[in-house]
Amino acid sequence: MTVRVRYGPSPTGEPHVGNIRTALFDWLLARRFGGRFIVRIEDTDQSRAVEGAEQLILDALTWLGLDWDEGPDVGGPYAPYRQSERLPMYIEAARRLIDEGKAYRCVCSPERLDALRKAQQKAKQPPGYDRLCRDLNCSADEPHVVRLAMPLSGDTIVNDYLRGDVSFQNALLDDHVLLKRDGFPTYHLASVVDDHYMEITHVIRGEEWLSSAPRHVHTYLALGWDQPAWVHIPIIRGPDGGKLSKRHGATSIRQYAEEGFLPEALLNFLALLGWSKDETTTIMSCEEITEAFNLDGLGLSSAMFDIERLSEMNARYIRDLDPADFLRRGRPHLEDRVGRPIPDDELDRLLTIAPAIQERVKLMPEFADYTDFFFTAGPLGYANADLMGRAYKNKPWAALESVEASLKTLRDVDESKWTTPVLESTLRELATDRGEKPGAVFTPIRVAATGKRIAPPLFETLETLGQELTVERLNAAAERLARPDD
Repeated sequence: MTVRVRYGPSPTGEPHVGNIRTALFDWLLARRFGGRFIVRIEDTDQSRAVEGAEQLILDALTWLGLDWDEGPDVGGPYAPYRQSERLPMYIEAARRLIDEGKAYRCVCSPERLDALRKAQQKAKQPPGYDRLCRDLNCSADEPHVVRLAMPLSGDTIVNDYLRGDVSFQNALLDDHVLLKRDGFPTYHLASVVDDHYMEITHVIRGEEWLSSAPRHVHTYLALGWDQPAWVHIPIIRGPDGGKLSKRHGATSIRQYAEEGFLPEALLNFLALLGWSKDETTTIMSCEEITEAFNLDGLGLSSAMFDIERLSEMNARYIRDLDPADFLRRGRPHLEDRVGRPIPDDELDRLLTIAPAIQERVKLMPEFADYTDFFFTAGPLGYANADLMGRAYKNKPWAALESVEASLKTLRDVDESKWTTPVLESTLRELATDRGEKPGAVFTPIRVAATGKRIAPPLFETLETLGQELTVERLNAAAERLARPDD
């Protein structure tokens, strides 16, 4: 048997953590066992469809590296892959069920159904259709929906991969709608018909769908089709135990990308929301996750979404990047900051210092914080108080003396020896000669050279800046300190 799984998003907006995690589990199962991963756009609710949402869904999958074998853009043997383009199949299935007495037309008006719901609420009865039209043989010429005639007694067993047999009392299940008045199917019909004809072997979805599973089981039984394996995965919760919401970081995949998370870090994080290889392994490449993935690794406990854990994992992935790759990924953020393109030859000046910057960056936009001053012309934005630091607080004359001494020392360094080791030994010797702590001497240099109190390692920074620009910026700092009004 070839594993065939589908990701069936509705184009109602941008894909979020929950549904993309489901897509990831589908994709991993297909890739682990040499199967097929299908993208199917479930757009039967036309009132909620958002223009451009389908492309956002495909873009999110692409960004995470989840390729698909069949879908709306690449086609496949079971095309089309948009449910709105498959309406005749659903209508035919509903007609067949009516002809066989397994479904019926319901002509109850929306007003009657609304009144029924209100009466049930007032009487504190469970909501559900009262089956008024079940035995009426309503005409197809009247506006109607099509409902499945569910069994009135006994139990329905859903065999869930994670939970085993789950029993539901049929008396508590109403006759749900298969086909709406506008001729569009509900999810309960469309998903079953499509999963059958697309030969889907496993349906992985959130546990919130478990209560709907009896409807799908009976639709399969009524049509005489084999059921797929049902896999209902636990929901994702926030650190406080509540259902995941935006306050916990439940943003769209695009927003995670814009905030500077790496796709491989987010993929690793999502894979561990409900699945694990063992009790200790947390950092895994996509290839390692794929090789280890199986349904037995899925748990029943709700997965906990912790944005801090994701951020730490992202920082780990950033540290492990090849320096050249790190620079290429950071370039868009740097270009946004400095307002101009950064060509390769300029960017490659940072190759030596890149590993030191990687140790400090947790999110890729921070790349610009540690690199913009390398590409900034003109004065840097800092205050004299920053130049003075704690050692020279309220002592601009002392800070000026320190900067002038550093300026003279650095100007005298042979250009051919402008290297990190030489700069470090030279400036440490200067601090010793002045009888000051190294930090007191280094702070004004750092601020003058970078415009920041927090920057990459000082000596690597000076080497990367070069002697000419370093001296120029120290001169500017000395001039600022010499102006008492600043």
